[in-house]
Amino acid sequence: MIPTKGRYAIRLMVDLAEQSSDEYIRLDDIAERQEVSKKYLEAIVKLLVKEKLVVGVSGKKGGYKLTRDPGEYKISEILYATGISLSPVVCLEEAAEDCPRAGHCKTLPMWMEFDRIVKNFFSGITLKDLAEGLSFDNVDFQEFAQL
Repeated sequence: MIPTKGRYAIRLMVDLAEQSSDEYIRLDDIAERQEVSKKYLEAIVKLLVKEKLVVGVSGKKGGYKLTRDPGEYKISEILYATGISLSPVVCLEEAAEDCPRAGHCKTLPMWMEFDRIVKNFFSGITLKDLAEGLSFDNVDFQEFAQL
C-alpha cells in the first residue's frame, strides 16, 4: 500500500507538470486544485526540494517548479524521494540486514518476483505519462512483468 504522503507527492508533481514549466507555481494554488491541505503539502515539497525534484523560491512571485522535463521523472523516483519503500517485505528493502532465513526461505522467491514487478511498474511510468492522462485500457500488464 502506498502511503498518503507518496500519493500526494505524485499529485503535487503532476500538478506542476500540467503548469507552465517557466513559472513558479504557488503551493496555495496546488493545494486548492488538489484538495489537499497546504500544510501537508509543505512537508512533502520539502522532501522533493531536498532530492532536487523541484526547486522553490520565496516571495510574492514565489512557488515551485520542476527541475527537469516531466518525461524524465519516473514515478518510483518520486515515491523514493518521500522515503517510501516499494519493497513488499522488510528483507528486500535497500538497507535491509541479511536475513538468516534467506538460504532456506520458501517464500523469498515469491517476494522477490513481486518486488521486481512493482518496481518495474512504477519505474515504467513517467510524470509526463500521468500529466497527459495515461490510460491503462490498452496496457499489457505482462509487459511490466517482463521488464
